[in-house]
Order: sequence, then structure tokens, then C-alpha cells
Amino acid sequence: MAFNGTWKVDRNENYEKFMEAMGLNVMKRKLGAHDNLKIVIQQDGNKFTVKESSNFRSIEIEFTLGVNFDYSLADGTELNGSWNTEGNKLVGKFTRKDNGKELMAFREIISDELVQTYTYEGVEAKRIFKRG
Repeated sequence: MAFNGTWKVDRNENYEKFMEAMGLNVMKRKLGAHDNLKIVIQQDGNKFTVKESSNFRSIEIEFTLGVNFDYSLADGTELNGSWNTEGNKLVGKFTRKDNGKELMAFREIISDELVQTYTYEGVEAKRIFKRG
């Protein structure tokens, strides 16, 4: 897949509404919308290493497609779930540990951009990244 590389967030679509649905207060939503997120994706077969760095934290996540793992969002929300592939998309299905609600995440390459789409409680948002 073409996910390998360094990606820097370029723009967001409906991201503040998504963060509001996730329960983030106004201050966290304002900060989150301008986090300067950069992700580095390395794929080796079914194994992925994703390094995320932003104004708030830097973490490294390792996962294998189809294998559940724990993950914590920048705001501290704890999730458990897995990534899989569907065609050219990475599809993440996660469950919040605090309320049992589902968060879906999709990553796909469209033209020369990495598009991350999130869906939670009927609210969809996109974060569009350019190679950096």
C-alpha cells in the first residue's frame, strides 16, 4: 500500500463537530483543530508502525491488521479495537472503554493526499494530510 511515508495535516472538515460529539470541551476542540499533527507510517506486511507527533504529544503505535489493541486519544479517551483493510482503505473499528460506543476510522490515499475519516455518533469528520 502507499501509506508509507511522512504525512502532515493540511486541513480538517467538520473536525470540531466530531470532537464535540466525542465530548471535548471548547478549549480542547480549539487546540485539537490546530495540533499540527504529523504521522509517519511504516508498513511491513500486516504489521504497521505509526508515529504521531503534535503540539501535545508524541507516541508510537504498533499494530497488526485484524488484531485488537489498546489506544489512547490525545485527550485521554481510551479505546480498544483493530485496523483491517478493505480494498485500498485501512478501516479501524474501535470501542470507547468509558461508554462502549463505537468510533470508526478510515485511512485512504486520494490523489497525493492521505484522507482520514472519523465517524462517531453519526458525526463524520475528515483530516486531510499531505506528504511532508
